[in-house]
Amino acid sequence: MKVRGEGLGARAEEVAGASSASASPPRVLVLGIGNILWADEGFGVRCVEAMAARHRFADNVTLLDGGTQGLYLVDQVRAADVLVVFDAVDYGLPAGTLKRVEGDAVPSFLGAKKMSLHQTGFQEVLALADLLGGSPAHLLLVGVQPQTLEDFGGSLRPCVKAQIAPAIALALEYLGGLGIAPLGPAEPAAAAGARGTTDADHQPHPALDLGVYEAGRPPPERACRSGDARVLSRMGSRGEDR
Repeated sequence: MKVRGEGLGARAEEVAGASSASASPPRVLVLGIGNILWADEGFGVRCVEAMAARHRFADNVTLLDGGTQGLYLVDQVRAADVLVVFDAVDYGLPAGTLKRVEGDAVPSFLGAKKMSLHQTGFQEVLALADLLGGSPAHLLLVGVQPQTLEDFGGSLRPCVKAQIAPAIALALEYLGGLGIAPLGPAEPAAAAGARGTTDADHQPHPALDLGVYEAGRPPPERACRSGDARVLSRMGSRGEDR
């Protein structure tokens, strides 16, 4: 999912300290990273989806589902003046705890304790962007402490799901401090499509909608979620034979 806003951009001087009212607006990237197939790992993606569904932004603001793309995100990161990242982060706190980190501290939190492959990858994205001279001037990480990751096909646990709205509020508060605010509520998809303002190529597949995804999940007796015990037991017995 990649959603761009509409209309006039926020004033760049409020972000970069420029004095000219005619300065170009800052390029803002709101990025959700993670894997929705592994329970609470999908928090970042679900946040950016919800934000896009609720708010309409100016053309200089991009909302992007970064998934687990890792280094493939470096060009988008380099192009941004302001970067907001939603993610599941192991802060060593109680499950469902929401925490914001800003500026130079963000990479160290992303790499403090690896939750999955994407976190190390994104830490490298930030380092590479900086090496290439294109790192964002303003950086915010809004992370939640996950409860469960090892649940293939699972969705967010209630304590984590409950933090989607507060996470979006933190992001909007941060952006508001830089003079960047939504233009209003998001349009229904049907209305936007009728006006030709949707980008179908960058919209998530309907089957990945949070409600549809949760309702369509088969019970555990029909779909293995954490490793098939029959296969794992055979692997263990082979190891003993050696």
